[in-house]
Amino acid sequence: MTKQPLTITEDTTLEEIVQLMEKNNVKRLPVTRGKQIVGIVSRANLLQAVASLARQVPDPTADDDHIRNRVIDTLAKNDWCPFGLSVVVRDGIVHLSGVITEEHSRQAAIVGAENVTGVKKVHDHLCWVDTMSGMHLNSPEDDDLAKAS
Repeated sequence: MTKQPLTITEDTTLEEIVQLMEKNNVKRLPVTRGKQIVGIVSRANLLQAVASLARQVPDPTADDDHIRNRVIDTLAKNDWCPFGLSVVVRDGIVHLSGVITEEHSRQAAIVGAENVTGVKKVHDHLCWVDTMSGMHLNSPEDDDLAKAS
């Protein structure tokens, strides 16, 4: 036995425990209350605690900001990506805005967004513009909303 073993108290933070174990290359630390040993913390205990915490953390990929970034990344790498693309995500529901010059770009953008993990629904607010005449049309979804109002 070691005459002066490294010990920790019940109040020692997780960070301090990890630092002590790493610095001193030990796998276990006795826990003391005053001069009495009341327990022991091992590396296995730390791994169990980390695993337990990991199960409680929600999947960060389901977060609206992550979904938004993945939708933008997915659409931006294509030549049919809408000009001035704007993506708003709330509770996994995506709203696409921007300008398209070909109608097939609308469907491609919608399908591209729908295939991103975490997306529950896609709303189309893409505006079609004819580059020759400057004529423009709102999305069918926006037209339907305008008629309903």
